Amino acid sequence: MMYLWIKSFHLIAVVAWFAGLFYLPRLFVYHASAEDLIGIARFKIMERRLLRGITTPAATLAVLLGLWLISFRGLAWFATTRWLHLKLALVLVLLIYHAYLGHLTRRFATDTNNHSTTFYRWLNEFPVLILVGVVILAEVKPF
Repeated sequence: MMYLWIKSFHLIAVVAWFAGLFYLPRLFVYHASAEDLIGIARFKIMERRLLRGITTPAATLAVLLGLWLISFRGLAWFATTRWLHLKLALVLVLLIYHAYLGHLTRRFATDTNNHSTTFYRWLNEFPVLILVGVVILAEVKPF
């Protein structure tokens, strides 16, 4: 019973994390094209709050709860689940992507962005690929 509660909160945290990972690059698209000082200041606040207030806490909770779920199954189970190893590799890639978004947020905060709106539009698509892989691995367990 406790396992299902932890799994539920893990999934909620993952959804919140991905919401932030989808929305932050979209804010970058608009921020990169903004020209008025009031709009630029507003984007800086929105980006910082989204990253620090939602995305990073959700990522932290998703990872911790995921590790807790793995602990229920034990090391012997973990050692034999190749699908989980690949899923965790994708989560690691997602954490690196998350950190890169943090770097970009700091660049915008210091007015040192050097990327175009097109760059951010493409960047916004990356977590979709990871999401597809993670969901397929977690539900289908092909290995």
